[in-house]
Amino acid sequence: MEGDGGVELTQSPETLTEDNVCVIQNTWRPVYENRENAGVAVLIRFFSNFPSAKQYFDQFRDMQDPEEMKQSIQLKKHALRVMTALNTLVENLRDGDKLNTIFQQMGKSHALRHKVDPVYFKILAGVILEVLVEAFPQCFSLASVQSAWSKLLGVLYWQMNKVYAEVGWESIKNSEK
Repeated sequence: MEGDGGVELTQSPETLTEDNVCVIQNTWRPVYENRENAGVAVLIRFFSNFPSAKQYFDQFRDMQDPEEMKQSIQLKKHALRVMTALNTLVENLRDGDKLNTIFQQMGKSHALRHKVDPVYFKILAGVILEVLVEAFPQCFSLASVQSAWSKLLGVLYWQMNKVYAEVGWESIKNSEK
């Protein structure tokens, strides 16, 4: 699945219920306690299954071997940034203003500075859920837990697309051709 660089603004994602928020926050604790290993596992799966995503990372663009990726200090640092960003989202699920600020910063950074195709947020969301279900079966095996996390990751993807559209991603992408 390759992105064409376009912004995909679909209908608004499902709203998180209070039950969803509680489930997400409770299941997140053991993940965040193991954030480095979880984050590295997510990025290795992401880059192994979608090697085109590595184009945005000079430090590990040419790495093919998962063991080499696992040892990379730069990959570990980025894994911790991803997990810290997720933690900030999870901690602030009841604070719409804070969430909006987080989405704005993350979206603008990835669109304007890093020029990351927004489709990679959708791909990464799927990889995150897949890895969490496998790595933390005691927390993520229930369908209700997976559903709550799917909603959250759907909100994240939708919000990133919204920010990309606001900053004129289509014109930025087209000006680079």
